[in-house]
Amino acid sequence: MEKKKKSKRKKLLIWLLVDILVAAIVIALLFHTPANYNPFVAEETDDDRVHPYLTHDLMPQLYNGAQSQKPFEVSVSDQALNEAIAQARWPQHAEGATFDAPQVIFSPESITLMGTVDAEGAELVVTIEVAPRMDEQGLLSVGLQKVKVGAMNITPLAKAVAKKMYLERLETVPIDTEDIRTKIAGALLNEEAFEPVFKVEDKWVRLKGLTLYEGQFVLRFVPAR
Repeated sequence: MEKKKKSKRKKLLIWLLVDILVAAIVIALLFHTPANYNPFVAEETDDDRVHPYLTHDLMPQLYNGAQSQKPFEVSVSDQALNEAIAQARWPQHAEGATFDAPQVIFSPESITLMGTVDAEGAELVVTIEVAPRMDEQGLLSVGLQKVKVGAMNITPLAKAVAKKMYLERLETVPIDTEDIRTKIAGALLNEEAFEPVFKVEDKWVRLKGLTLYEGQFVLRFVPAR
């Protein structure tokens, strides 16, 4: 009888140690900081002006190209873009959480978005990986490839929750489904390919192609009717 009690206590102790080990691993994975997470830190300033990279580089590329009504390209550097993003007011607050220190990384395979989320005092690094693609019909898809919290992959759960929230929002809130932002959200959250046509001032343009490089994103546009 005494041997059975000792054996039972031993098994309970082993399972307790296993539970503690699993919990420790999960916590370590959640609070892990990816090696490639290195957000740009902007100098403290009260200046609310938009970063020159947006006003003097990207917007002129897009505006002048659209006005020319000829095929044109827009080239985006992730380093310059991160400097512009860092100049915006951070942190941002939403739904009881705080989002801070965002970073964008361009690679030949995907676009990676990273940032720190503070929820109830716990700071976690969230990584979202998307792969924009053009199909043979000229439709654009923005495939959600991976979602991680720290080093823990939560992609299936994130996709299910995002799709549910997106569909519920469509049912409850008046949304312009022709707005380019709505189309991008649908492509990202509900895997809906769309026709990438939008207006720049008084001219319509169509995204004809895109290419990702290490540190650079090149978008090719043509005039649209």
